[in-house]
This record gives sequence, C-alpha cells and structure tokens, in this order.
Amino acid sequence: MTEHGTHSGLHTEQGALPDEHSGRGKNPVIKVEDLAWLEFEKPNLVRAETFARAFGFAVAARTASELQLRGSYAGSPCVIIRRGPRSRFAGAAFRAADAKDVMRLANATGARVERLPESLGGTVVDLRDPSGARVRVVSDTHPLPELPAQQPHTFNFGSEVNRTNATQRPPRIPVTVQRLGHVVLQTTRYRQALDWYLDHLGLIVSDFLYYEGQRDRGPVMSFIRCDRGSVAADHHTLAMTLGPRNRYVHSAYQVSDLDSLAAGGEYLRDRGYHRSWGIGRHIQGSQIFDYWRDPDGFLVEHFTDGDLFDNTLEPGWAPMTASGLAQWGPPVTKDFMGIGFGRESIDELRSIVTSLREPNEFDLRRLRGLLKVASS
Repeated sequence: MTEHGTHSGLHTEQGALPDEHSGRGKNPVIKVEDLAWLEFEKPNLVRAETFARAFGFAVAARTASELQLRGSYAGSPCVIIRRGPRSRFAGAAFRAADAKDVMRLANATGARVERLPESLGGTVVDLRDPSGARVRVVSDTHPLPELPAQQPHTFNFGSEVNRTNATQRPPRIPVTVQRLGHVVLQTTRYRQALDWYLDHLGLIVSDFLYYEGQRDRGPVMSFIRCDRGSVAADHHTLAMTLGPRNRYVHSAYQVSDLDSLAAGGEYLRDRGYHRSWGIGRHIQGSQIFDYWRDPDGFLVEHFTDGDLFDNTLEPGWAPMTASGLAQWGPPVTKDFMGIGFGRESIDELRSIVTSLREPNEFDLRRLRGLLKVASS
C-alpha cells in the first residue's frame, strides 16, 4: 500500500478501530443536500467586488449594504457579503430538501422558522453549533438561472487523439467559478461540533485525521460530506479541525479544469493578489487546488476534479502531516499553515495561550501534536 494511493488503497485498510467514531449520526434530525452559501461582513464592498470579479465570481445582486456573488451554475448565490465595521466570517447556510425539513429541524431545536429577504426567497432556521458558529438551514430559495459556462479544454492523451489541427491557448482571464464546494472551520470543541453536524444535519464523514502518536485520543480533523443516499456528493462539503480558537479557515469554489484554474491564477497574480499555496493535488478529496488571499485576508480556493462518494463508503483514517496535504505540488507554505508573520498567525499564537487556560479539547498534548504537524 503506497502513501498516496487511491481512497481505497490509502484508507480502507486503515479504517476505524474498535470503539472509534463511526463518522455518522445514529438518527439525524434531517439530511441537508448541500451548502447553500457563505456569509461574510466586510467594511469595503467595492474592494470586495473587485477581487471577487478577478477571482471568477459574477455579481447576482448589489446594494449599498450587501453584495451577492454567484457561480455559473443555477441555484443560490455562493457568497453574501454585508457591509460591517470589520471583516469577519458570519456563518454558513445549508440547503434542506424542503420546507418540511426546515420545520422539523426547528421543532427539534426550539428555534423559529422565518422568511428570508425577498432577494433570496424561501425560509430559514438559524442555529448555533457548539463552537458558537452561526448555521443557517434554508429551503425554497429563488433559483438563479444558469450563466454561460467556461468550457473545459480538449486534451490529447497519448494515442487517444481528440484535438487535431488546433492549438491549445487558454486565455489569461478570470476563471469562471462554477459553484461553492466546501468550507473549512477550526474549533476548540471539535468532537462536540462534529457530532452536532452529524446528528442535526445528517452529514457523514469521508476521512478522519489524527495526530501521530495520539490516535487513542481520537481524530482532530474530519472531511464531511452530505448524505444523498446513492447519489454521489462532494468528498467534503464541510471540514472541521481542532485548534486553539474558533475561526474560518478557508472556502473552496469549483472551476472547469486545470487550464482555467492555472490561467485564472496568472490573472490574479498579474493584478498583485497573493497566492497562499498551489498549484497541487490534495490527497483527501483529490482536488487540484490553488489557494489565494483576498484583500481582507480570507483564504479562498479554486479547485477542480474532486472526488464524489455515495453513502456506502466508510470513513478513512490517516495521520495528519503537512507533507500529507498534497500528492504533488510545491511544499505547503507557512501562510497556508497559519505560521507565517501575518495578522492571522499572531492571533493564532495569542489564542493558544488563552485556549490552554480554558476548558476545551485543545490541551497541552494536542498543542504538541499540532506543532509536530507544522514541522512534519
């Protein structure tokens, strides 16, 4: 078995040991179908829109106080940015199958079902996960129509010839974002938060990661997908990791292919935006990735060619290492790992001191495991 094999080769033989987490809720309240959108607050919507267009979003709606960004696929906006005094992640919205599921979730949690603004339509129930993160579950929102797609290129593979008398010249223009793929969150109450999402939203785990030498203490990261039964879903719609503070880590947006991802990255670089890490291919999820920092410091990812699993696949287990983040590509950067010299790294260092003084899952032994990951 090789270190970077397929999901089956890499993980099936390293499945759960007796009494380890099953990666599923026993009787979830509902089963959400997907992420609907992410919400942010930023003080400068003009600057946010300028980056968003360069990153590949289209503008679905704009007012003096709100910006709705979308991909080319039909459906909901990908991102909603509201004007606020400071830049912050405001929460994630998941899409329920129908209004009955929204009501069922509200009844189970004691929350209220409310109408969303007319610009979005539909109903919503607002909840808080054990980390305090806002979680919205929505249904029956107004569908946005499909936009013109960015077509993938035609490739010649050895003797399989699909292109003759034609050149390959991907233009250096903004890539077209197709859709929102996933969000990654850090929490000081990882196990509590994990179980909350599995039990309330019916999500299921694709892969667990644990600190080397600490598997007996359980996982510290999980890649979690929607349970759509026999219909395949993204390897992860939500990923969660244990850390010294509760925070947004990154969000990911699908594009058509490697050429559009790479050419779109050149377009961003030409305009002075900061590439955090890439281009490479992940192990968990297999996506080809390219990570960027927006002007407010948020980490955002272009990805293509990700794994899709139905509900028959059991979770894989693997140690967490920096070198295990990618099958190929440049070495993981300090900026991506949050150990550079930026504001986020300073905030993370301060939070370590605070977290070790408070009752949560991030204790001294977990800190040692995290530091080992950073140097691995």
